[in-house]
Amino acid sequence: MRDVYELLNHQVESFKFKSQIARLKRTMERISSLEAEIASWSDRDIRTASFNLRRQYRQHQDLNRILIPAFAIAREAAFRILGKRPFDAQVMGGIALHDGRIVEMKAGEGKTLTEVMPVYLNALTGQGVHIVTTNDYLARRDAEWMGPIYQFLGVSVGMILQPMKADKRRVNYAADIIYVTNQEVGFDYLRDNLVKSAQDRVLRGLNFAIVDEADSILIDEARTPLIIADLVAEPEEQFRFFADVIRDLQDGKDYAVNYETKTVELTEQGEQRIEDFLGVPLFEDQYSEHVFFVDTALKAKALFEKDRDYMVKNNEVIIVDEFTGRPMEGRRFMEGIHQAIEAKEGLKIREKDRVIASITFQNFFRLYKKISGMTGTGYSAERELRKVYELETVVIPTNRPIQRVDMDDVFYKTEHDKLLGLANDVKKRHRKGQPALIGTRSIEMSETVSKYLAQFQIPHQILNAKSLAKEAQEIAKAGREGIVTVATNMAGRGTDILISENVKLRGGLHVIGTERHQSRRIDDQLIGRAGRQGEPGSSQFHISAEDELMVLFAPETILKALAHITLAGGRGLSAPILTQALYSAQKIVESRDFDSRFYLLQYDRIMDKQRRYIYQLRDKILVDPDEDLKKFGLELLDKLWQDHLATAEALEDESNLLSYGQKNPFVEYALECHEIFEKLVKFFKKEMRQRGLPPHQKSPRIF
Repeated sequence: MRDVYELLNHQVESFKFKSQIARLKRTMERISSLEAEIASWSDRDIRTASFNLRRQYRQHQDLNRILIPAFAIAREAAFRILGKRPFDAQVMGGIALHDGRIVEMKAGEGKTLTEVMPVYLNALTGQGVHIVTTNDYLARRDAEWMGPIYQFLGVSVGMILQPMKADKRRVNYAADIIYVTNQEVGFDYLRDNLVKSAQDRVLRGLNFAIVDEADSILIDEARTPLIIADLVAEPEEQFRFFADVIRDLQDGKDYAVNYETKTVELTEQGEQRIEDFLGVPLFEDQYSEHVFFVDTALKAKALFEKDRDYMVKNNEVIIVDEFTGRPMEGRRFMEGIHQAIEAKEGLKIREKDRVIASITFQNFFRLYKKISGMTGTGYSAERELRKVYELETVVIPTNRPIQRVDMDDVFYKTEHDKLLGLANDVKKRHRKGQPALIGTRSIEMSETVSKYLAQFQIPHQILNAKSLAKEAQEIAKAGREGIVTVATNMAGRGTDILISENVKLRGGLHVIGTERHQSRRIDDQLIGRAGRQGEPGSSQFHISAEDELMVLFAPETILKALAHITLAGGRGLSAPILTQALYSAQKIVESRDFDSRFYLLQYDRIMDKQRRYIYQLRDKILVDPDEDLKKFGLELLDKLWQDHLATAEALEDESNLLSYGQKNPFVEYALECHEIFEKLVKFFKKEMRQRGLPPHQKSPRIF
């Protein structure tokens, strides 16, 4: 029955896909029909036409009325400024972006140029278009690269970079088109809702966003919320002391780790060792604080690995995203874990964080009036994108047929055998001049691979996503003859790898994966680095029974088969049945991770209702406090009495009211502006006098 259901579902999806492409193609052909006429125009004619399109939008408030000429004009402008005329496939992708869809376009298909047409069209509204990318380097690069096209067409361009001050951010957000990272725009939204004056805000609304690397931002990074926190003093010596307490505890004897649920528990032996060290019972009430420090220290030791989960840079602990390998500067592990890791690494321990504002990317991007995105691997995440963001995914056919050969995985018994086999494979390809790109899940693995290549005397470069601008330049060279590059999966992502004619004759770029990721989508992103624009290329993954995915989730059939491998000298075994079994394991993990992210969304949606309500109240006060103050004050005072949380006595005493406001999340934000607070206190006192309520009278409800 399941097979029949999947077949029917595939047929429905196939029909929907064909109808979508047919519609996009018809619109693209209408745009192309204007090409000859617009090509004959002068630069001045194009600018005049652009001005007229903006005027038409203001008159009719309908972008679809001007889509055909706007796309045609933007296409011609791209050719005049950059010498690049968007392909028909790129025009089709641009139409889908304007429609508010996730567009899957394979690596090398020119997604950056694709977005020019829908961005220009939507910029004509004057309400702002955000082009959201993953790091400052790409935001700057694309703004400087595509900016001249928009400026030629009479629309303004801005970019938001991490070091920018509020005044400069405000100016850049006022532009028609803004290049910005997902973290910067998310944090700016939170900061805007903490300001004491409306003039201090930097954003001017969330109108339309095109998200580059959409699956990475909307799915992979959605697991970690954006958080603005106050720093609260925490005894530094406690973290250091308990890091020493558990330092010599042994996995399997003193504690047990569950890597699937990412939890760790003390055994009886471990508990006894700690109690002997401390000289007090661990779980008695008077020593309950010890339990917290033991727990965080143990998690830091057993669950968080350097150069996999975090890296140390400039004497600071920086989180490494487990899906992308990308450093997440500015974010911190919560609940004391970050401090425990700092103690583990012997670094300066920063204060503990107290959350004052937070939001998930899932809820943040739903605040935009319209959102769309681009990625090379969107269709495999189509279910989640539709369920969470209500976004449909459309797959744009490649401009040229894909020629890349994706070979079956090679399986080995041990990691050592795997790395020997990998190095042997690279050496053979290096000798004939074929370039190889070796993708790793972690910084640690990239450095291990580097050591094996060095043993085989294979010259190579290693990229660990530590210097984004430099690595974008270096990864562009990865397709040169004989070059061997070892890189974390995300190092240099967003940069095309070009190959020469000589390299094409040698088989093109060969991509090697050192292990399968828990998400097939991440594997596909790595594979997509080869075979761009119909070029030759190849890919293969090398797998050992000691890989994390294999240990935790692989079927017993695979593990038993690998246990009997006796091939020596780094030779492995390839079999489609093994590859398929591993793919099934990935599907199980992907389903589990989807459930985890969806539960996080459900939880944050409850918080989101409160967050929106509080932010709306703050807006009323900040924008026009005098007009809305009385109404707001009456509503607030009514709630205080209704919930039995305040008394006339508390309202009479200004310090008590302030104390109440600091403790109650409902009014914490509403009372944070001191001037408004003073007005509220005066209003409460005046209202009470008029109603004849003495300061000491208590009442559950006065209105």
